[in-house]
Amino acid sequence: MMPVISIGNQNFESIRINHAFYIDKTLFIKEWWEGQDIVTLITRPRRFGKTLNMSMVEQFFSNRYAGRADLFEGLDIWKDEKYHKLQGGYPVIALSFADVKGSNYETARDGIVQIIIDIYTQFGFLLKENELSEEERTYFSYVKGDMPDAVAAMSLKRLAACMHSCYGKKAIILLDEYDTPLQEAYVHGYWEELASFIRSLFNSTFKTNPWLERGLLTGITRVSKESIFSDLNNLEVVTTTSAKYGAAFGFTEEEVFKALEQNGQASEREMVKSWYDGFIFGNCPDIYNPWSITKFLDSGEYGTYWTDTSENSLVSKLVKEGSPQIKMCFERLLAGNELEAEFDEQVVFEQLQQKKGAVWSLLLASGYLKVVKKLLDKRTGRPVYNLKITNHEVMLMFENIINGWFSEESTSYGNFRDALLAGNLDYMNRYMNEIAVQTFSSFDIGNRPSVQAEPERFYHGFVLGLIVDLADRYRITSNRESGFGRYDVMMEPMEDGMSAMILEFKVFHPAKERDLTDTVQSALRQIEEKQYDEELTARGISKDRIRHYGFAFEGKHVLIGEQINEMDEKRS
Repeated sequence: MMPVISIGNQNFESIRINHAFYIDKTLFIKEWWEGQDIVTLITRPRRFGKTLNMSMVEQFFSNRYAGRADLFEGLDIWKDEKYHKLQGGYPVIALSFADVKGSNYETARDGIVQIIIDIYTQFGFLLKENELSEEERTYFSYVKGDMPDAVAAMSLKRLAACMHSCYGKKAIILLDEYDTPLQEAYVHGYWEELASFIRSLFNSTFKTNPWLERGLLTGITRVSKESIFSDLNNLEVVTTTSAKYGAAFGFTEEEVFKALEQNGQASEREMVKSWYDGFIFGNCPDIYNPWSITKFLDSGEYGTYWTDTSENSLVSKLVKEGSPQIKMCFERLLAGNELEAEFDEQVVFEQLQQKKGAVWSLLLASGYLKVVKKLLDKRTGRPVYNLKITNHEVMLMFENIINGWFSEESTSYGNFRDALLAGNLDYMNRYMNEIAVQTFSSFDIGNRPSVQAEPERFYHGFVLGLIVDLADRYRITSNRESGFGRYDVMMEPMEDGMSAMILEFKVFHPAKERDLTDTVQSALRQIEEKQYDEELTARGISKDRIRHYGFAFEGKHVLIGEQINEMDEKRS
C-alpha cells in the first residue's frame, strides 16, 4: 500500500514520524562524508529534493537530534553500523536563503541579517554554558539588525567558535539555496553590492574558519568563482554534469516505476516517462523531478507541476531580448532537435546577455535543458555540449513563455495569424503594424541596437511565436539553406491542400531604395533569384501552392507585399 503523500513537506523528521511517502536518499550522507571534501557546493534545479536532503543531513549529524535513531532505522544509511556512532555527533548550523528575494539591496541584506539573528536566537541557550568566554558571550549582543557588515560577515564563524567551546567539536555548516538572493540581485539591478556582502560572509564562514568541520551548500546555479567564491580554494563544486551524487537528488526511473506500481498506476509508466523523464545528472540518466512525480502520484492527473512553481521571468527575458542567433537556436530546440554549444558551467550573472554560451549554462543549471552528449574540443580542451529541451513538461513551459510575449497584444497577433492563413494581404499589413508598434521595443536589450538589428530581433521573436502557435499545422523553419541562398522563414503545411509560405524580411535601405515598396520588391526578387522554393518543390509541393511574402521594415513601420507564384501575380 502506498504511504500518504505529504505535498510540500521538506522536513525529514516530519516525513519519517508520520510515515509519509519517502524515497530513501540517505546514502548521500555516506557518499558526502566519505568524500572528505571540506566545503561542497551542489547545484540542482528547483524542486529536486535539495531542501529535504539538507534537512536529512542536519538531523543525522546534529547533536540536537542525538538519540533519534528512529528517524533512520530501516533506511540505507543504518545498514552500516559505523554510522550509528556518527548520528547526533556534531554541532550543526543550518540556514537557508530561499526566502531572501528583495527588490533592492537594503531589503536583501536585511533578509540575510535577519536569518543570522534567528540562528543566534535558536542557539541562545549556549549563553548558559560555562565554557563560553566573556568575549564569546559579548558577541551575541553584537548580532542585531543594525550590525555593520564586518560583524555580519564574521557572525557564523563566531557562532561555530562558541559551539566548539561548548562541545569540543567543530561545526558542520549547511546553507540551502545560497544563490536565490543573487539571482534576485541580478534581476533587480543590485548585483555588485550584494555580491560584495556575500563574498565577505562566505570567506569568513567557509574559508578562514578554524572551527568548521564540513560545509555544504546547495543552489540552482554555480555562480562564478570570481563573483563570490574568489577566496575559497577549498571548494568542491558538483554540478549537473559532475559524476558525484548523480542519483542523490531527484528520483531514478526504478524508484518512479516502483512508486507507480505501489500506487496502482503501473499502466501509466510510459506516459509518465514522456512527460517527466529526461534529466541527466553526471552519469545517471533518466532522472525525474520529484515535485511533478509526487503531484502525479497524489492526483493521478498530468500537468506542468514543476514548471508552474517557478518564476520564469528571467528565462523569458533572456530569450526574448537575446540575439537573433539565440532565437534561431530556440527554433531548433522547439522542433525537438539538438543544439551544440560551448560554455563554462559557471554562471556570470552580470554577463548573461553578453557572454557567449551564458544563457545555455543558466538553462542547463535550471533543468530546462539536458546534456545528451559531452565532448572535449581537441584544440582547446574545453567541453562542447549537445543540448535538448529536457522533456514534454519543459517544452510546454517554453511554449507558454513565447505565447506570453504576445498576450497583451493577443487580438492583433491573432488577427494577423488568421489573415496570414487566409492570404488577406490588407489585414496582414494592418495587424502586423499594430503588433510592431506594440512589441518592437520589448525585444530590445536596452543598449540601443542598430536599426539593422532591431527588426531582426523582432521578427525572430515573432517567428518563434508562429512556430509555437501553428505547431499543429505547419513545420516552420528560419534562416536555412535552400537553393542558392538563405530564406528567412519557410512554412511547410502538414496537411494536403494548405498553402506553403516563404517570408523574406528586409530593412529599408535609403541609399538603394526609394521607399518600402522597393524594399518589398527586393525581398520578393530574392526569393525568386535564390530559388527558395526548391526545398518545398522537392517535397512534392507544387509552385502554385507556394505563397511568397516580402516584409519591409523602416523603424516600427512594416509593409508586406505578396507574389503568389512565378506568373507575376503580384499584390503590394
